[in-house]
Amino acid sequence: MNHVARADTQLGGEAWRKPWSSSNGGNCLEVKQLGDGRVALRQSTDPDGPVLLCPAHDIAALVRAIKTGQADFLLT
Repeated sequence: MNHVARADTQLGGEAWRKPWSSSNGGNCLEVKQLGDGRVALRQSTDPDGPVLLCPAHDIAALVRAIKTGQADFLLT
């Protein structure tokens, strides 16, 4: 994993998505698929703040783990 310091400045402000919505007052995770396959993650309330860049295979592994209950311990 890598990071960039300024999301909008370095990656552009377009194509960011909120994969789900919640009732936490707008504090959401936003994601953006990059042209090289990586996925960028940022805090929605800080659109030009830091970004975590993850390889697609890491995101796929996370989604599989969530779907099979392997991340349920995070809910307690």
